[in-house]
Amino acid sequence: MSAENPQKLERAVRAHWAIENNLHWVLDLAFDEDSNRTRVGHSAANLAVIRHIALNLIKAEETAKVGVKTRRLMAGWDNDYLLKIIGII
Repeated sequence: MSAENPQKLERAVRAHWAIENNLHWVLDLAFDEDSNRTRVGHSAANLAVIRHIALNLIKAEETAKVGVKTRRLMAGWDNDYLLKIIGII
């Protein structure tokens, strides 16, 4: 991308950060990711991968018309719903 068109460059940068900020906001809201204090070895990166997988599974399940955080809580309360999210049922 050329610096000769600053408006186009600005739109591309803003679009990229909008996606990043939206993902981070959902992860923090649903999984309280900002309060994670894991620091040893690769544990922080491993937990981030697990949270992303969980988020993708939760978003793919569309029978419950509620938010991501509520779906996550419902999966913790109801084993049948958890199995539905995982794809076993």
